[in-house]
Amino acid sequence: MPDKTLENQPATAEFSADALAASLFSEVFIADQLAREIIGKALPKGMQISHFSVLNLLAHVGAERSPAELAEAFHVTRGAMTNTLSRLEWAGHIHIRPDWDDARRKFVSISPAGRAARDAALAAFMPRIADVVRDVGAERVRAALPVLRLLRKELAEALRQNGR
Repeated sequence: MPDKTLENQPATAEFSADALAASLFSEVFIADQLAREIIGKALPKGMQISHFSVLNLLAHVGAERSPAELAEAFHVTRGAMTNTLSRLEWAGHIHIRPDWDDARRKFVSISPAGRAARDAALAAFMPRIADVVRDVGAERVRAALPVLRLLRKELAEALRQNGR
């Protein structure tokens, strides 16, 4: 099947901004699906990508977060985050404690078992991701990162402007 991406098309005015946007988002969505498949297959039994994502964020920030802050960070409902946190707590991967100043709030932190599970997951899939980076080329990946970061920031701003 011939490749009909914009990369293989002549640079003409025929490709509107809408066509460029459609091509960009098509590539981003497909890359996301493929990366999730690679990561999902490498995760320990019973761990979902949402679980890994929460553990990874908590390990990265090195500080407690409230369930509401986590829900906002992942653009999910509080109910969805509560479900994820319940599963992580049951597995012993996080600690949930009350806020001593406000009994209505809670704080979440990663447990030593959660850090070990996150580290094991990273060790399982990072070699495959590193292979992809090597195959694409480190310089090309470095060149793409600023554009992807700007895209992420613009999308976040668009969400904020639309009231979410």
